[in-house]
Amino acid sequence: MGLRKLKPNTPGQRHKIISDFSSVTAGSPEKSLTKGKSKSGGRNNSGKMTMRYIGGGHKKKYRIIDFKRDKQDIPATVKSIEYDPNRSARIALLVYADGEKRYIIAPEGLAIGSSVMSGAKATPEVGNTMYLKDIPLGTTIHNIELYPGKGASIARSAGSYAQLNARDGKYAIVKMPSGEVRMILITCTATIGSVSNSEHSLTVSGKAGRSRWKGRRPRVRGVVMNPVDHPMGGGEGKSSGGHPRSRKGLPAKGYKTRSKTKASNRFIIDRRNK
Repeated sequence: MGLRKLKPNTPGQRHKIISDFSSVTAGSPEKSLTKGKSKSGGRNNSGKMTMRYIGGGHKKKYRIIDFKRDKQDIPATVKSIEYDPNRSARIALLVYADGEKRYIIAPEGLAIGSSVMSGAKATPEVGNTMYLKDIPLGTTIHNIELYPGKGASIARSAGSYAQLNARDGKYAIVKMPSGEVRMILITCTATIGSVSNSEHSLTVSGKAGRSRWKGRRPRVRGVVMNPVDHPMGGGEGKSSGGHPRSRKGLPAKGYKTRSKTKASNRFIIDRRNK
C-alpha cells in the first residue's frame, strides 16, 4: 500500500497526493451487504439547518460492517479487500465456512485467502477477534468494544491501533490511540493488528473541489464574520477577535469541556497526551 504523487499538469494536481489503491482487489461491493444512504444537508426533520458546512457530495452506498464479530468459532476466508467511501480504512469481505458473507474493517497485512476467526478458539493472529482476557499482553489491537456485546467502537479509522498493557481483576488496561490509558472489561472483544490504509493521513486533496465531492461545504472562520454572527467577529480590518471561542461562546483551545462528574472518569487511569 502506497501513495501516488501526480504530475503538475493542472493547478489542482500540482500538490495532489492520493492512495495508489494497490491493496484494493474488487471494484464493486457485495450487493447483499449494501443499503441506500440518504443525505440530510445538515437539516433536521423540520428542515432547520442544525449542522453547517454540509451539503452536496457524490452519491454513496452504505456497506454494512460487522463490528460485533459474533459469528464465533467458525473460520472465514478473505475473499476481497475493498474501498469504502464511508470510512478512511479499507474493508475486507469474509466468506464463512457455512457460506455467509460479512464485511469487516481490514487490518494491516490481511491478504486475499487469509483465514480469520473470532471467539474463544481464535489465536492471536492478524484479523482474529478475541476476548481481552485471552489476548497476550503487549499485543497491538483495534476494533475494541467498550461494553460487552455492543460492538467495536474504538480504533476503527485508518492506521489506528491500541495496545493491551496489563490485566487487573475483571479489567484490562489498554493504551488508546490518543495516548489515554483506560480500563476496559476483559469480557469485551478486540481484533488483533492495526487498521489498514495507514498512509491515509499523508494524502493531500489538491483542490477545494475534492472536498465538495465528499459533501463538505466551505467553512468560514469566525474572525471574518460580523459581530451578529460570531463572538470573534467584527472589528476594522484584520482584527484578532479576542479569546478563541465557538459560535455559541464556549472557549476553545485549552478549555476542558469534559464533565468532572462523568461516570466513566473512574475507568481512566491516565489522560491523553497533550
